[in-house]
Amino acid sequence: MFWFTQGLCFLPVFLVVWSSSTFIISYLIAIFRGDVDLIFPYISDTGAKPPESCIFGLMTFISACAGISTIYARYKFVEKLGEQTGAKRTCLNRCALVGGMLSCLSMCIVATFQETAVTVVHDIGALLFFISGVVYIILQSVISYQTYPFGSSSSLYRVRSGIALLAALAFFPAVICASFVKQSTLIRDRDAEDYPFYLASAVCEWVVAFSFILFFLTYIDDFKVFTLNVKTELEESS
Repeated sequence: MFWFTQGLCFLPVFLVVWSSSTFIISYLIAIFRGDVDLIFPYISDTGAKPPESCIFGLMTFISACAGISTIYARYKFVEKLGEQTGAKRTCLNRCALVGGMLSCLSMCIVATFQETAVTVVHDIGALLFFISGVVYIILQSVISYQTYPFGSSSSLYRVRSGIALLAALAFFPAVICASFVKQSTLIRDRDAEDYPFYLASAVCEWVVAFSFILFFLTYIDDFKVFTLNVKTELEESS
């Protein structure tokens, strides 16, 4: 048996591979067409113009669906772990579930409302995605610490905490620097006064996005040991 066929291991693997491909493919197409800067454009810039916007939108929607499945599976795993160990963390687990689902919904908003078409909605969706995504991985890091040694090893929750800390530290300069960016074009003027703020914001945005994606790699070992089953019951009509 291949390792990625064990349990629900394929969920985080597919999510990480597909989501990374979404960003990379749209970036390569945008670069090839000359639609964005070569060095660290905003992620949204790479999916602002067709045809890359069409590919970005479709692949992001699939990523969101994979994210919802993975986040829900993680929620059920923690729930079952709490039942077996007697240490239930229902409130924290539910908060993480809501944050994760909200981040997936925000991904769809970002991909559907391009920044060049509906800027306000796009920016709200992007901000919501980063906030809910960072909150989700922070909460999961706390859960991993609290479920040790049953739910994770000491090295695993340290890795998760490190990724969460990196994402949180990169989030603030990404938002703060973005507020100083005045340019609205996809090709940025490097001599412009706000270019350093744009570059710092874009770099931090990529760091936050890939921190969020790579966090799901840490789920692989957990997902190897459990499965989810659908139970169907028919009610007899009176």
